[in-house]
Amino acid sequence: MTVTLANFLAILAMAVATYATRLGGLWIAEHIPQSGRTRAALDALPAAVLTAVVAPMALATGIAETAAACVTVLAALRLPLLATVAVGVGAVVVLRLLLG
Repeated sequence: MTVTLANFLAILAMAVATYATRLGGLWIAEHIPQSGRTRAALDALPAAVLTAVVAPMALATGIAETAAACVTVLAALRLPLLATVAVGVGAVVVLRLLLG
């Protein structure tokens, strides 16, 4: 496998863009108030992103994924975010094995 100059420059450009995005996020985070409604909105953001990613997939695919989404929602009512993700992944694996 040979790496051409164009490939190398593309990889380098992607690395620079990724690093710039991370630095930009840190810079913006310094200017956001860390109390009140803004803090509450930022705290709700991970769950909102997870829902936006999971919901279309759960409703557009088979019954195993829809059932796993329901299990994940129930887990989210009691567990922290990381544990909820683990339960959701486990539910998808088990239900795909059981329901095909």
